[in-house]
Amino acid sequence: MRERKSPVWVIADVENGRLPPVSLQLMGCARRLADQLETAAEAVVLGHELASMPQELVAAGADRVYMGSDPNLAHYHPEIHPALIADLAAAHAPQVLLVGSTPVGRELAPLVAARLSTGLTAHCIDLRMKAKGVLEQKIPAYGGVITIVCPEKRPQMATVAQGVFPLPPPDPDRSGELVDISGPFPAPRQVTVLEVVTREPEGVCLENAPVVVAGGAGVGGPDGWREVVALSTLLNAALGCTRPAVDEGWSELESMIGQSGKMVGPEVYIGIGLSGEQQHMVGIAGAKLMIAVNNDKKSPVFTQVDIGIVDDCRSFVPVLIDAIRQYQKMKGSASCP
Repeated sequence: MRERKSPVWVIADVENGRLPPVSLQLMGCARRLADQLETAAEAVVLGHELASMPQELVAAGADRVYMGSDPNLAHYHPEIHPALIADLAAAHAPQVLLVGSTPVGRELAPLVAARLSTGLTAHCIDLRMKAKGVLEQKIPAYGGVITIVCPEKRPQMATVAQGVFPLPPPDPDRSGELVDISGPFPAPRQVTVLEVVTREPEGVCLENAPVVVAGGAGVGGPDGWREVVALSTLLNAALGCTRPAVDEGWSELESMIGQSGKMVGPEVYIGIGLSGEQQHMVGIAGAKLMIAVNNDKKSPVFTQVDIGIVDDCRSFVPVLIDAIRQYQKMKGSASCP
């Protein structure tokens, strides 16, 4: 019998009874890595009343899905989930284990890594398989990108934010093995979840938006920031920002894009008054069309975008808003062809 090669694993997150996009994005990445290694891509999903989630993972590229469904798994628990996943990994020996950089994933991944006595690279922006099954894990640091490898320990673990990898087109005709994880699952001993409170984001969701408008320090102040907000509203775009906008109190931390914030991959990205620092630009690497407005023609941002506009954003953005409104008005008129 042919020896089974160690698989590539994804730990799927469950948010409000569904898979977040990052879990499916990672499944597509795992499929690519597994094909290079000529092995299986597998997923672990834990929750309660999983419904179609295992089949969604199969459609995204999983050859096998380990399913754990139990009331004690309805919400992430720091005692139950890490222990269960670590035991599964010890039994099935994946060579790569990927986790979404979600609020749950950022706590879960190091707890699992510690139990498995292996390494963990956080906030990866790219993953590449090299010779002898060594996974190159790329992270932004020191104004650039560095590569981390784990040559000896297994599994090789990494967390990846939503938007780093594309969403794989689902293949409803794919077949995969669904494996029930036997219960019952232990009740928590030290921590009890009393209540789960969720807050729906206001406006357009940043990670999934087809258009993103982001502002930086160059907007100059609250008045300039209000113009950026008005532009995003007019375009029905998600509103993003750089660190200075958060530090000045113009925007919220949840809107920050980049190394310490969110990763986005919109069809169109418009950067207003930002310089193109690497800490921000790594967050928009997946954008299809990038546009920047900056009054400094030597700004580094112009070497990284598709369209650069050299102008003072505080005067340019109001003119742009007026032009868009005029166009929308003309387009909506009866005389418009």
